[in-house]
Amino acid sequence: MNSYDLTDADQDGPSVDDLAEIEREMPLIDAEVLLLDAQITILRAEPGPSDLDWQRVRRARKRVLREARALLAVRAASSRAA
Repeated sequence: MNSYDLTDADQDGPSVDDLAEIEREMPLIDAEVLLLDAQITILRAEPGPSDLDWQRVRRARKRVLREARALLAVRAASSRAA
């Protein structure tokens, strides 16, 4: 048996705390989706990626790092307060 047993799960869906955590993570999730989209563009570029395509990837990576730092700061502050 795995560590996540469906009989232990809430049958009505995610809790309020789960939804709040997802909401806090949405900026990072959005940034990761934009990075993935930029990387796909690089892979599919014909005849090859342009300088603008590479700039888009770099900008998306920076945004992912910025959002990850912000999320970690919020988590650290909330754990200190608890």
